Amino acid sequence: MASSPAAKRARGRLLCLGIESSANKVGVGIVADNGDILANVRRTYVAPSGHGFLPGATAAHHRSVVVPLVQEALTVAGVTPPDIGLLAYTAGPGMGAPLRAGATVARVLASLWGLPLARVNHCVAHVEMGRLVTAADDPVVLYVSGGNTQVIAYAGGRYRIFGETIDVAVGNALDRFARAVGLSNDPAPGLNIELAARAAAAGGREPRFLPLPYVVKGMDVSFSGLLSAVEAAVAGGALVSAGGDYTVGDLCYSLQETVFAALVEITERALAATGQSQVLVVGGVGCNERLQAMLRTMVEARGGVALATDDRNRSG
Repeated sequence: MASSPAAKRARGRLLCLGIESSANKVGVGIVADNGDILANVRRTYVAPSGHGFLPGATAAHHRSVVVPLVQEALTVAGVTPPDIGLLAYTAGPGMGAPLRAGATVARVLASLWGLPLARVNHCVAHVEMGRLVTAADDPVVLYVSGGNTQVIAYAGGRYRIFGETIDVAVGNALDRFARAVGLSNDPAPGLNIELAARAAAAGGREPRFLPLPYVVKGMDVSFSGLLSAVEAAVAGGALVSAGGDYTVGDLCYSLQETVFAALVEITERALAATGQSQVLVVGGVGCNERLQAMLRTMVEARGGVALATDDRNRSG
């Protein structure tokens, strides 16, 4: 029979095993109550080229790999099931079918191991994980992922949203852009956009910049018009391969400079409104080094510090 969490804490650290499955990545982590991350393993469902990841196919992928991932996490952490004192899983927001895949495994393990089960809010977890990893004190948070684009700060005893997208989340916009210009989903569309833009900027010539809609409304941003403009340009033969003037790298460079400038603008407004000096970027898009550099330039000019939750193993 599994020991109680109280007994485990009496013997040493309380360990929590968590399962995240809100989108195309499924991960298993083991964290100690002092903040030490003992394991963080994951697998990504890569959709066929030219397609997004559909809920059913994504959930099937997660179901096929999540149990081996649990065993891998235990091995990496050097612990066994009796050492675990708490189980957690992402309860939302996210895609329904993939979320259910992770939740089902968490519930079964909690029953088998006799452990309490914690439901975790995906968005709050991004913020708190970022604060843990970077030791950020009281930052303005830029939360940029496939399904979320928000500027968040803690004020008046709660997290408050200062600005957000009014249509398409930035990660979704990057995915759709990648499909429009023919970039692969492997290992990730956003990473392929970043690499293509970087190659264009290092190719011995200045990238050719395609003017794109730049929509900032107060503290909110909009990306749907930008996507429509890119799709229209590609359909109209803007790419060199179709006789036009722009390489795929040029368009990736143009997209990043436009989208990230808008995100930096609303983040700076939140800094001015709150008087805070730290910015923390979280979410998958926050791994983009160009976005990090633009944020750093803005924040340091204001005498502050920019921080990023950024795992260098971005292809897992």
